[in-house]
Parts: sequence; structure tokens; C-alpha cells
Amino acid sequence: MTSTPPGAISLNVRIERWPIAGSFTISRGAKTEAVVVVAAVGQGGLIGRGECVPYPRYDEKPEATLEAIQAMQEPLAGGMDRIALQARMPAGAARNALDCALADLEAKRAGQRIWNLFGRPAPEPRTTAYTISLGPPEAMAEATAKAAHRALLQIKLGGDGDGARIAAVRRAAPTSELIVDANEAWTEDNLAANLKACADAGVTLIEQPLPAGKDEALARIERPVAVCADESVHDRASLAGLRGRYDAVNIKLDKTGGLTEALAMADAARALGFEIMIGCMVATSLSMAPAMLIAQAARFVDLDGPLLLANDRDNGLRYEGSLVYPPDAALWG
Repeated sequence: MTSTPPGAISLNVRIERWPIAGSFTISRGAKTEAVVVVAAVGQGGLIGRGECVPYPRYDEKPEATLEAIQAMQEPLAGGMDRIALQARMPAGAARNALDCALADLEAKRAGQRIWNLFGRPAPEPRTTAYTISLGPPEAMAEATAKAAHRALLQIKLGGDGDGARIAAVRRAAPTSELIVDANEAWTEDNLAANLKACADAGVTLIEQPLPAGKDEALARIERPVAVCADESVHDRASLAGLRGRYDAVNIKLDKTGGLTEALAMADAARALGFEIMIGCMVATSLSMAPAMLIAQAARFVDLDGPLLLANDRDNGLRYEGSLVYPPDAALWG
């Protein structure tokens, strides 16, 4: 960390690794730990923190993310604030960690909770989805049976055999609301059959069935289940091209580049008629906390990252069953 003039904002960045309870499997592979990058900005004895998850799908790596944040030390020391940051860094994980850290610091300097500072309603507890990893139908049914008491389950699918997977899941959780995440694994050839299988299973929402940039078929086919953009949507600039193909958008702070853009994107998406989903990567409560502001107006909430870890950080979010509560000031905001 370079020297910082008195009164200027200081910056510290580090990479952390958090073991996952078991493993987490989607169509692109499995992992056993969450690798996060944490930014801490300090001023006048106060420290604001933000956390991000670099995502290989978007060519992001922890070390490069750390370096991108560290490169903002001089602009921060020169007075760059959260609003100016939007033009200095592109949307993505690095900007997310720094944006949320600056927002946390703003709240601490003002002596207010972040929602009051932003003129937003105080967040209330929301029902979050709980993720069932991709696997053979019988393994997914076994995992689902253990979580069948939860109100909302997110089911990871992966292409061939997904009809059998979702049918097995539904038998194991007859009363849970189901949403599906295909993670770009379907094709135009199996799209109709998989949509029908999900409709037959009473699925409420399907996330990103086709690869981003190759999703034109969604505009031509009847959609018996609402379809949500994930990899196809990042920030406000990507919203207009989704009309006619998607019914909802999954807002993730690691894609939008932080809470600042996420709030603006949620407002813009609703104005265009999209339902809102707030999603997450597998990460600690520090990543989830800012997303609770978006969750208040979201139809679907998927903020179960800490539930998938072997342990969470101190002062983490409170989960009671499927309810997730707003963050305490000791955690963030």
C-alpha cells in the first residue's frame, strides 16, 4: 500500500479463500472454495469494506482483480468518490468491491444506515432461494429432499437429461417454488423440450437457458415459463436488447460493478417491464449485504451464498430457515 496524504482515503486489498460445504456444481464445473477479493477503504479512523467474486466466465481472475482495485489508490487519494468511480472503472467484480466499500464508508462518515443515505426504504427480511447443485437425477433428488422444507429452491441444470432431473427434483420437493438455472447449457435443439419439462414440473422461472449472444430463439418460441437473463445482462446498457427474449433480469453486483449501478439498473429494468431477480455468487455475507437493498423490490431473491460455505465471516447476515435479514452495521452499511 502506498503512502496516503493526511485525510485522504487509504486502500487495502486482499484475496480470501472460503471453503464450500461439500462442493458447488453447475454446468461449467465444480468448485470446493469461494475465492473473493475484499477492498477496505479508510479515512479518519473509519473503514468501509466491499467484497467481490472474480468470475472466470467473464475472464476475471483474483490476482488481476486485486491489481485493478489497487490501481485506484492514487485516484482515491486525490478525492475520487463513488460517483466518479463509475467512469474510472468498467462494470465488473473489481468495481463492485470498491463501490460497496466506498458506500460503506459514506454511511459510517454520515453516521446513518446506507438506505437512509440513499433515500431508500429500510430493508426487511426476504425469502431467499437455496441452491441445489447439478448432478444425476437421483443425487439431486436426495439433496432436494433435505431442503424440501424451504419455500424457494434454485435448481442447477446442465443440458441433456434435464427433463429427468427437474422431474426428480419436483417429486422430492412437492410444495417448494422452483426456479431453474441452466447457466447457458441448453441449445436450440433441446430448448422446447426442456421448457416443457420445466412447465410440467411447475417451475416458476428459468435463468439463462441459451448462451449469451446466441439467444435469438427465445424471441421466436413460445415460453411456457418466464425466462430470466443472467449472463446476457450486466448493466443498464444491456437492458434494451433483451426485450422480446426475456421476462426478467438477474441483477448481480459483480456484473453491474457495484450497488450504485445495480440500484439504477433495477429502476430502469422495472421501467422497461422486466421482473427483477437479485442473485449472487458463492461468497460471504459481505457480498450479500449490499444486495439486500435490491432484494426489497425483487420478485426473486437468491442470496444464499453464505449458506453454501463451511463458515461465514463474523457479524454475518442472519438466516432463519429461508429468511435472510438485513445486515447489521457491524457487517456493512
